Amino acid sequence: MKVILTQEVSGLGSPGDIVEVKDGFGRNYLLPQGFAIVWTKGAEKQVTVIKRARSAREIRDLGHANEVKGQLEGLKVSLKARAGDGGRLFGSVTPAEVVDAVKAAGGPVLDRRRLELPGHIKSIGAYAVRVKLHPEVTAKFDLNVVQGR
Repeated sequence: MKVILTQEVSGLGSPGDIVEVKDGFGRNYLLPQGFAIVWTKGAEKQVTVIKRARSAREIRDLGHANEVKGQLEGLKVSLKARAGDGGRLFGSVTPAEVVDAVKAAGGPVLDRRRLELPGHIKSIGAYAVRVKLHPEVTAKFDLNVVQGR
């Protein structure tokens, strides 16, 4: 089955790519989740629109990715979350909350889908978060989850 990716899927491709996948994977996962659309000649014309939108928000090149990496690695990111007496959070920290905390700390605007959290963050403490900025550049920064709100 040929599909056109509308979002980045790790191990498969980025938005606008035309890929061949197994029928079940496309029909049961990619299409219902909105990660892809079925390939047709008309849909292929939409690829240019998808790629243009992606280039507007994406890191421009390797040099820009290294510049953003330098900004991120020198950043002290702190996130306030509601927690109980033992330091256990009510719920867990989401990638969107981490992106907001980075922006509040004076860092660059990141795409939440490019964050790689170390599992589910469900307690107070320090965590190492990775961000895939470019296929060749991955930045790491420390996230300090504190009791608050």
